[in-house]
Parts: sequence; C-alpha cells; structure tokens
Amino acid sequence: MKIAVLGSLNMDLVMEVERLPRPGETVPGRGFARYPGGKGNNQAIAAARLGAEARLFGRVGQDRYGEELLEMAQGAGVDTSGVEALAGAATGVALILVGPDGQNMIGYAPGANGRVDEEYAQRILPWLREVDVLLLQLEVPLPPLALILRRLPPDRPLVVLDPAPARDLSPLPLARVDYLTPNREELAVLIGGRAVDQGELVRAGQELLSTGVRNLVIKADRDGAYLAESGGVTRFPAYRVQAVDTTAAGDAFNAALAVSLAEGKGPYEAIGFANAAAALTVTRKGAASSLPTKAEVQDFLRHPYRYPTRD
Repeated sequence: MKIAVLGSLNMDLVMEVERLPRPGETVPGRGFARYPGGKGNNQAIAAARLGAEARLFGRVGQDRYGEELLEMAQGAGVDTSGVEALAGAATGVALILVGPDGQNMIGYAPGANGRVDEEYAQRILPWLREVDVLLLQLEVPLPPLALILRRLPPDRPLVVLDPAPARDLSPLPLARVDYLTPNREELAVLIGGRAVDQGELVRAGQELLSTGVRNLVIKADRDGAYLAESGGVTRFPAYRVQAVDTTAAGDAFNAALAVSLAEGKGPYEAIGFANAAAALTVTRKGAASSLPTKAEVQDFLRHPYRYPTRD
C-alpha cells in the first residue's frame, strides 16, 4: 500500500491561551511549544503511522527547522528522499493559538513551500504515477498541482485533495480528483461565501460535484463528516471525545481516508475509519505528534468508551 503526499512542511509554534482573542486584543498564554507540522508533513506521518508506505514530497529551507521536520518524518517511517532543501529560503512556519476547548486560530508563512513549482512537479511525476493514493493540499502553489493532475494516468493513483486553505479551484482539473475533502468553512468559500448550514449541505454538495469532482467528503468537526453523492448526502456522526487540540484533526482524517481507500475499502467504511482517527488526534496536543497509529485507531473503534467524552 503506497501513498505519496505532495504538500507543505511547517514548524508549528503553538501557544495555549485562556481564550481565543478578538481582533486587536491581547490574551494571556498558558504555555508554549514547538511541533513539526504542515499539512503535507502531517498527512505523510499519519499515513505511515496508519500502516502505509508513505513518501513525502515538498520543499524546506536549509535551516534548523527544516532539519527537524525531516528528522521527525523519517522517525515516523516516512520516506523523505523527495523533499528538497533550498538555499536562500526559510522553512514554512505556522503560528497557532489554541483555546481551552481545543479550537484554534492559525497564521501561516509558507517560506520554501511557496517555492514548489512546475519544474519540481515534473521531476517527481514518475514516482507519483506508481502509488495507490496521492494526497494533495493547497499550502503549496496551484500551478504544480494542476500540472500533476493533468499528467497523471486517468485511473491511477486515487487522488485525495484537501482544499485547505480554501481558494478558487478553477485552475485545477477537478475531474481528476477522486475525493475532495473540505471542512465546513472551506466549503463555504468554495461555493462563494454562502453559510453552509444543515439545509445547505445538499445544495452545496451538488454544486461541487457538478465541477467534475468524483466524490465530496465534508469534514464537519463535532457534527462528524458528510459524503455528498448524486443521490444526496449521508452523515457519519463524530465520536464525542473531549478535545484538547484540534490542530491536525483534518490531516489525520485525510490520511486515514487515503489508507482505508488504498486497502480497498469503500467510502462508507473509509469515512468511519477516518472519523475515528480524527477523534483520537484531538485528544492530544500538537500536530504531527498527536497522530495515532493504526493499532490505536482499531483499539479506539473497539473501545471508544475508554476515552473522556464531551458534553
């Protein structure tokens, strides 16, 4: 089971605060820590911990943060030989504030992630064509992603695109995306800024499916996840765990979805597995450091009552 991830590698600088600030407001911090992160890095580590042969592609700077990120990924079993360290570029950094309920606010400086270009994409295409699932996100520029989607074989690999941070997807050939996985806020951006309440989910799902995307999975935090199909929308309820830090929950979900699909599971079973992986992730602090192993997810599915639940 081979999974490739093309995406960002960031160092996450995380502060716990007594509550998330309003614009212009300063709030006291309760603790500070540094964690390896970035959506590409997180998803590759998550896939490796869940049992996949994971290979990561992207760019970092020739600095200490870049070295630490690669060491962390390699320690988790990720093949990082495709990641390039660029002279004259800083490794990406994310500044994250985490409130007492686990919700967060994030600012992002892409650094070397913004230097992923079409020349690099062209060089890594031979490896991407050979995997079972390719995971993509939007913390790198769109042109190399568009090139890859256009030049992949029509039916291999399976492509999972996490549209985060949300932006206009029209430059991408969405008909080559097998699973688009926005959260509710990203979905609202993708459909022109309309609020996505329960009644709007069906309409929003059909709107995105009409762009050519083959499957739409909506991550909805405490509401779980939704699968939008031509016949309607199916909800997969979330596990009611006590959240500590939600930072990498979406990355855990995407990686678990990819691993389950690569194993030949259908979307219903794969989404259930992904919900469990995301639930476990929010019970721990950090990004990459919070991602569960396959054994942990399987144990959670058998014994979810062992974990503290939220009200």
